Amino acid sequence: MDGALNYHIPALLEESIDGLQIAPDGIYVDVTFGGGGHSREILKHLGEKGRLFGFDQDEDAEKNIFRSERFTFVRSNFCYLSNFMDWYGIDKIDGLLADLGVSFHHFDDETRGFSFRFDGELDMRMNKRSGKKASDILNEYSEEALADVFYYYGELKNARILGRAIVKARKEKEIVSVQDFLDIIKPFFGREKEKKQLAQVFQAIRIEVNREMETLKEMLSQAGDLLKSGGRLVVITYHSLEDRLVKNFFKTGNFEGKVEKDFFGNIHTPFKIINNKVIVPGQEEIERNPRSRSAKLRVVEKI
Repeated sequence: MDGALNYHIPALLEESIDGLQIAPDGIYVDVTFGGGGHSREILKHLGEKGRLFGFDQDEDAEKNIFRSERFTFVRSNFCYLSNFMDWYGIDKIDGLLADLGVSFHHFDDETRGFSFRFDGELDMRMNKRSGKKASDILNEYSEEALADVFYYYGELKNARILGRAIVKARKEKEIVSVQDFLDIIKPFFGREKEKKQLAQVFQAIRIEVNREMETLKEMLSQAGDLLKSGGRLVVITYHSLEDRLVKNFFKTGNFEGKVEKDFFGNIHTPFKIINNKVIVPGQEEIERNPRSRSAKLRVVEKI
């Protein structure tokens, strides 16, 4: 159990469970199993006939699996939600929880390359079995493609300068380690904002490596189709890019936020927004779990 707690402290745990409004005999999905904190709490609220599915593509999450006849672990990216629900014979679900934050475990593992605090291989893959590593992207993408990654996913104003510097540097030496990368980009950041901007750079590369925006869209669309009428969708976001997608989808049923209205001016949407005001952690939780500081929880109910 201690290992699971070190893996990830569940953010907004009580608020998530309240948002799901768990029916004891319902079918629920935790698409971001991680350390299993949210899943354990969901299971406490389920009766003998209730079922819970936990998704995670990271092999390290399997160490946190617990035994229960009501629980099924799915080692997969959550973008394959519908495929696996179909495989298990599930037509509709009563609720789904997604905690989109990157865990302590990933940031603190020196071998994964998620943090600029440690030198190591530039990997950043949530699923170490497939896909391009961060180093592959830095060594293979064009200057323009790199600039787009930093601009759209890191919201960095000097994105084009960074892209140009990386392309120039890799002609002299392949970019393999975190330190290789830092040596290239650090000169472009002032000391007063260095940590914040480095975090933005690493966020941008991580999002690109793991296709986070694309897979989030795929999962949300599938979740909307799978939810039964009255079912709840609870999502915790941590940065503005993913929060904007979730907010638009919850409000309008699409990711662009395009509002469609009927003759009477009512918005066409498959969801009823439960919390008009976004839920954020209190000071006590932030002190206990500093990484929850930027967490935002949104809840909708399928109409």
